[in-house]
Amino acid sequence: MDLLAHLEAYVATVDETNFSRAADRLGIAQPLLSRRIKTLEAHFGGLLFDRSRRQVTTTELGMLLLPYARDVLDRAQRLDQVARSAQRSEARAVGVPADCAPAALAQVIRAGAERGTTLGVRELPPEEREARLADGTLAYALLRVPPEHATHRVPLGLATAPPLVGLPLAGVRRGRPVHLEDLRPRRTGAASGAPSAARTAPLPILTLTEDDVPYARDRLARAAARSGLPEQLVRPGGPAATALAETLAGRAVLLCGEPFARRQGADWAPLADASLHRGYDVRATPRQRDGDVPQWLSDVLAAAAGAGTAAQPVRRPEPADTTTRLAAHG
Repeated sequence: MDLLAHLEAYVATVDETNFSRAADRLGIAQPLLSRRIKTLEAHFGGLLFDRSRRQVTTTELGMLLLPYARDVLDRAQRLDQVARSAQRSEARAVGVPADCAPAALAQVIRAGAERGTTLGVRELPPEEREARLADGTLAYALLRVPPEHATHRVPLGLATAPPLVGLPLAGVRRGRPVHLEDLRPRRTGAASGAPSAARTAPLPILTLTEDDVPYARDRLARAAARSGLPEQLVRPGGPAATALAETLAGRAVLLCGEPFARRQGADWAPLADASLHRGYDVRATPRQRDGDVPQWLSDVLAAAAGAGTAAQPVRRPEPADTTTRLAAHG
């Protein structure tokens, strides 16, 4: 038995006090309405209407059950309205990097609300964003791609402890581009080349989870090798809080974007090698109905990640340039 349909027939008959008018109100044939009333009476074990008179009247049982029947129908109607409202709101889950600023993510949510779209941001590692986009868990996501093929780029650089906390790092000057070869150990003490000269130990370069993707790891390792840096110098920093603590204590430098470094009170200088920067594309899940990413969403997500629109090709440094710089450093 379709309880809701049968209760609708019962309530309509009470309101209209006539089977024909009740059937017209519901848009069904009168015999069907009569069958529903009889089925409901059998279900409740008693008559709901007195049919012995010319005008249909409601029995005591019918009057007793009436407010409960109306309540059930009202609740069912509200449930249907909520479901339709949720569908109209177009709630969408969006995958973003874990180092986005909360204020920037709030801009993403507000931009969706202004366009009638409910967005829920999910901070996830790069590979998990890609996997969840593929299986439809996410509607949209910022995906890592090589910067030369990216729609949006985030300049990466080295975050260091402020001068009042740690010693200034040789080769890193505030705001000036940094070459990895600038981080090579330098001779101290006696003049360069003297037997008693010693080399300062370089600080480790820590990376965040957002940069723990195969192509980025390989590029950074090759760039470090070309620059004459020890292989073990570049390593994952683990949780962001741990990597930041090491950096702010002056025991390491952190590869990250400028907004992230500034929020933590660290100094920051950009990497000169643009091929080591982050690249992003904003993509929709294959299960998305329209399959396209609205331009406004692409722009606001890129801004949240600290990216700009890629306009110029990324040129990787020539080995000869690195060799020249290494020779200059001795």
